Amino acid sequence: MAIFDSLGKYRNTGLLILRIGLGVMFIIHGFPKLAGGPSGWAGLGGSMKVVGIDFLPVFWGFMASVAETSGGFLLIVGLFFRPACMLLVFTMAIAALVHFGKGDGLKGASHAIELGIVFFSLVFIGPGKYSVDKK
Repeated sequence: MAIFDSLGKYRNTGLLILRIGLGVMFIIHGFPKLAGGPSGWAGLGGSMKVVGIDFLPVFWGFMASVAETSGGFLLIVGLFFRPACMLLVFTMAIAALVHFGKGDGLKGASHAIELGIVFFSLVFIGPGKYSVDKK
């Protein structure tokens, strides 16, 4: 449609909106986990059993909560963008496997899979020019 033809010149604005939206949601989603302390981290880190890692659950839970919270912040500002996206891809992969392991099926795991695809795509796209990492 002709009305949408000129929107291509706003690619960087679209990336900024996507980064801010996803970043804010991941901060909101991750901060309660980060604030949950060692007992919460142990429960979250126990999810690593789906890939055969059953040691240091507090460490893995802490890392997942840091990845979500600080990853959200790094998305917003566009700093260390690609490494942050890769950490979030890994976190979403584990989340999807946990859902499959609980028997939730594709319906239960779809949100994590979708976000993992978005973050993996952003690794290739980059943060855009309205970022600290501007490329």
